[in-house]
Amino acid sequence: MKRLSALFLALLVASATLFAGCAPKVTSDTEPQQQPEGQQEGQQGEAGTISKEDMVVGFIYVGPIGDGGYTWAHDQGRLFLEEQLGVKTIYKESVPENQEVEQVLRSMVDQGAKAIFATSFGYMDYVEKVSNEFPDVKFFHCSGYKTTANMANYFGRIYESRYLSGIVAGMKTESDIIGYVGAFPIPEVVRGINAFTLGAQSVNPDVKVKVVFTSTWYDPAKEKDAAISLLDQGADVIAQHQDTAGPQQAAQERGAFAIGYNSDMSEAAPAANMTSSVWNWGPYYVEQTQAVMDGTFASHSYWEGFSEGIVDLAPLTANAPEGAAAKVEEAKAKILDGSLFVFEGPLKDQTGAERVAAGVQMTDQEMLSFDWFVEGVEGKIE
Repeated sequence: MKRLSALFLALLVASATLFAGCAPKVTSDTEPQQQPEGQQEGQQGEAGTISKEDMVVGFIYVGPIGDGGYTWAHDQGRLFLEEQLGVKTIYKESVPENQEVEQVLRSMVDQGAKAIFATSFGYMDYVEKVSNEFPDVKFFHCSGYKTTANMANYFGRIYESRYLSGIVAGMKTESDIIGYVGAFPIPEVVRGINAFTLGAQSVNPDVKVKVVFTSTWYDPAKEKDAAISLLDQGADVIAQHQDTAGPQQAAQERGAFAIGYNSDMSEAAPAANMTSSVWNWGPYYVEQTQAVMDGTFASHSYWEGFSEGIVDLAPLTANAPEGAAAKVEEAKAKILDGSLFVFEGPLKDQTGAERVAAGVQMTDQEMLSFDWFVEGVEGKIE
């Protein structure tokens, strides 16, 4: 998920609807959706093909490609696309979530881009607007919920990986306090925190997850400071929903341990990192670029997880606790065969009130509009 202002949260919750898809199973739609999940009937691809020589693909990033996290992972997908299809790609780093997005999009169209991937939630409305100006160009927006005839949205079920990483953290902590550095209190981030907490509690019912929000996606110093504040509160493991390895480095400097996000962060904090929830964007970029070239593009909403490989868990490091690898593999196998559903009741919120009854699985719509923390999380959604 990504890039949502606090002011937009109310609208997001109110308008949440389903999403679903995967690279070979992308579905089409005809109306805006609430983040990547749901199947609709929809708009068929237009006739006409584009040669490899004429194909230009643009990428717009919210941070620098060297952030070691979110933008780096997307850029690895761009490089994979070049390698697999031999097409030309162009990109723009550190584009703020304001009207500058429109300028960058139009500039890429002027440079011959036939497909453009915009990788931050806050880009959504600008992408929608520009997609209507250039009906022959295909636009793809990461983590949002809007579509047009030539604009798709995409994301992944990273909460599945979050659950597994929680198992590792829950087995490792000795203080039973885990710190979690979050960007914004939006459903995407809340969903991840809840999944992580449930994973940790599955092996250690005494775990408490303390959350601090930074109100930024990319700010290495602020992310690190937030992690330090959690370590000062007794946390001996740090997790994160942030774009850089700042929280990992804070944990390492304090002799604590950490769970990374977006990419394998083991090299950034080799003495602290135990594993990371990671993205694999490349196959989706190849699949959709090929569809644009073949003239088979159809507007869609994409939300897949382990089953299609768009999300994964990085290899556990030597810092991980003994027996964690076996527990993780067992849980992953159950997620894949459907015998484990991360958000199945009974689930209680922070107040102890039951939110999901025993045996009931939350719907995609409910997960997409998460505005409450599960029992065991200490933090506020404001």
